[in-house]
Amino acid sequence: MVATGFTLPAQALPCPQAALSQVVRHRTEAGETLSTVAAEYGLLPTTLIAMNPNLPAQGALPVGQVIEVPPFNGVVAQVEAGQTWQSLAERHGTRADLLFEINGCPDTLPRRVFIPGSNQIVADPVSISLRYPLPAPAKLILSYGWQPHPQRDELVFNSGIALEAMPETEVMAAADGIVASVGENNGTLMVVVNHRNGLQTRYGNLENVALRVGDAVSEGSRLGTVAGRASESFMYFEVRINSNEGWVARNPGLYLAELSLQ
Repeated sequence: MVATGFTLPAQALPCPQAALSQVVRHRTEAGETLSTVAAEYGLLPTTLIAMNPNLPAQGALPVGQVIEVPPFNGVVAQVEAGQTWQSLAERHGTRADLLFEINGCPDTLPRRVFIPGSNQIVADPVSISLRYPLPAPAKLILSYGWQPHPQRDELVFNSGIALEAMPETEVMAAADGIVASVGENNGTLMVVVNHRNGLQTRYGNLENVALRVGDAVSEGSRLGTVAGRASESFMYFEVRINSNEGWVARNPGLYLAELSLQ
């Protein structure tokens, strides 16, 4: 929950682009089949059939036929009256937070949603322990998961946590890795680091960052400092795992022993 005196966005980091807005249109060429087109995009043939019911499953495809290709395996589902993210997840055997993010974190449930393939997520490397990203354990002011929106009467999904921290507090890498991104986010900087075993960490509300994409960082090395004013200062932290659906958010409490004490 957000502590009194802190003004945090409902989601500290932007959501990915909705899966349905990433659908591309492939125009077939001579000799292409359902299998070759699927292989070109790293998808299962059944995914293309689900998106394009009139496609022939066998033989060459008609030249010039337009095929809608989603960014990853899955199906499109029509949302029925009264359904929620949780009921959709239960019906399709997936996670509500994953559906919410994959569909762009909309304010309201859209009429059509993309349901990712049920068995595409890689095994979660929960045995990995990460270093705490601040010099000392700090107060948790924004929790991971579904939380009440601070202004609206609804629940929103937080894909990470926020830790109370004074401005200019040093922020450190949670493990050895390679810098994947350094960019502006909500007027400050966000650093993304890729680690071994398909793990990624994200550090938000930073300043004084001297890193570039491709730089190697070691566990405990300086990434930057906390931005903000003394009365509204925090560090945002995410842990994600790699999957065929992209980088899927995980509870940082699974990786930071210090959080289990709060």
